[in-house]
Amino acid sequence: MATLLLKKSYQLNNLKEVTFKDLWGSRGVFTTMRMIGKPPRLILSKPHIENLIKSTKKYGIRKKNLKNIIKDLINKNTIYKGPDNLFRIALNKKLISVSIRKRPRPKNNFNLILFKYKRVDPYYKNLYYKKIIAKLSKVDSTKFDIALVTSNKILETGTSNIVFAKNGKMFSPKKNCYLGNTIKFINQKVKIFFKDISINNIKQYDEIILIGSGKGVTPVSKIDELNWKQRKKVCYEKLNKIYNSL
Repeated sequence: MATLLLKKSYQLNNLKEVTFKDLWGSRGVFTTMRMIGKPPRLILSKPHIENLIKSTKKYGIRKKNLKNIIKDLINKNTIYKGPDNLFRIALNKKLISVSIRKRPRPKNNFNLILFKYKRVDPYYKNLYYKKIIAKLSKVDSTKFDIALVTSNKILETGTSNIVFAKNGKMFSPKKNCYLGNTIKFINQKVKIFFKDISINNIKQYDEIILIGSGKGVTPVSKIDELNWKQRKKVCYEKLNKIYNSL
């Protein structure tokens, strides 16, 4: 598990600070933002907060002025802990938890491992992540991520959205996965087509690229189980330039 550089929990009813709980496995929601620079700045904080608020309604988390409360806690705890970190805020009906951890920087020759699993309620960033966390804890997160697969279709990874490129065109799964804020931002700048991606057709793609708060824009070198290897980096370079504009 990652070492937390900051960890705090607050009771939702009165905002009193209590013993920290990460809230994984509870009925609730979370969001993770990349935190860079000094003073620290959160990337795409506005859509992250808006999506978080939208998700709280789905999970019955109600509190007057909740959006302002979340903003205040984020501002209060956005503390410099190094130049490149991940800031997480999670909440359920009883608690709000915030934490900061060092961002694992993906290395060259990044690999995907297949994992037959679909997230619970995948269209929301909920806290039912224990199976994914258990799987990710067994690999080096700077070298590997897990690709979630169901009915022979790739959905997303344990941390990111996935883009598949062929002849300069880009595609991403459209069902049973969460559409993150980073890929939404990039899709405003360049066209990504959303469709089912079958593992049986994986070899037709020249590039596979991960997009998310933690991974940024990361090219995949290979998927050993599918005998797939990267052949180009043209779309990766295009997407990475857009991401770096943030």
